[in-house]
Amino acid sequence: MSKAKKPAVATDDSVGYAEAVAELEAILEELESDDVDVDALAEHVQRASQLIELCRERIGKAKLRIEEVVTQLDND
Repeated sequence: MSKAKKPAVATDDSVGYAEAVAELEAILEELESDDVDVDALAEHVQRASQLIELCRERIGKAKLRIEEVVTQLDND
């Protein structure tokens, strides 16, 4: 059974969006396998929740930055 990579805490700025998505995919792959480690299931679900929150936060920040740039362009 493959182990999902466990980087630093999800709110750590060193974890990028692409890295978070890759870890989510690894967790999903492990959970979909026939050999799910039930003892680690709650941990995987908690980590996935943290990663989803991180991704939503990053997308929200990017959206705000894009809106600021577009507004600036409209004003110029």
